[in-house]
Amino acid sequence: MDGSTVHEVIADLCFTQPPQPTTFRRDDIMARLTGKVAVVTGGNSGIGLATAKRFREEGAKVAISGRDQKTLDEAVKTIGGDVLAVRADVSKLGDLDKFYKAVGAKFGKVDIIFANAGIAKFAPFADSTEALFDETFDINVKGVFFTIQKALPLLNDGGSIIINSSVVNETGLAAASVYAATKAAVRSFARTLTTELVGRGIRVNVVSPGPITTPIFGRTGLPQEAIDEFAREAQTKVPMKRFGKPEEVADTVAFLASSEASYITGVDINVDGGMGQV
Repeated sequence: MDGSTVHEVIADLCFTQPPQPTTFRRDDIMARLTGKVAVVTGGNSGIGLATAKRFREEGAKVAISGRDQKTLDEAVKTIGGDVLAVRADVSKLGDLDKFYKAVGAKFGKVDIIFANAGIAKFAPFADSTEALFDETFDINVKGVFFTIQKALPLLNDGGSIIINSSVVNETGLAAASVYAATKAAVRSFARTLTTELVGRGIRVNVVSPGPITTPIFGRTGLPQEAIDEFAREAQTKVPMKRFGKPEEVADTVAFLASSEASYITGVDINVDGGMGQV
């Protein structure tokens, strides 16, 4: 469901899939973001990487952050072009200051913020620890809040902010009490920020992914058997009977970042194969 979502599943899980959607070729993509500067936190893997790549293909200059230098270096090669990559933990305000200082020095102002970085760790409510609670809220809530706040001096009027939430922000999911609460919190941020930033012409929207094939599910702390079982069960709850691709979330984020979404703000768009709708 997000760069960090319970319903995300690692790519090597095997399922019988219905016909896959047609994907864009590079030549088919309009340069809707030419001349724009886009920031993507957690842009070194999964949904963040796919979105950073899409932004670059649409003409934007891109800055990404992530906590792992190896995957950041690999992401730079994948994205291509003049991308800025900075190792930073969004839960640490000093890291965010360092990131935005580098962004300002290289690109000046910013037009698009995709607050994507997050983690997904799960435990039954009775077994959830203070450490799990603090780590998840520090990255998923505090990290998103200050990612946006500290970007405001660099963000151009008329800019676009997109927050990565999750389909679980409105549903009950066993073992996800802490995680789901963080995703509901950032959905709430978007409502408030919509009203506070509209005077500057800044639009604030949310994407809430459902089951997406990314590496993050392998970092939930769950045993492999639990991961496999959850993945099988999750697919049965998706009307489209398949897992989504990071690129399908990136398509939605790119739309919300573009002028084609000029009269859209405050919304939460589910990219979930219908999972949260029926």
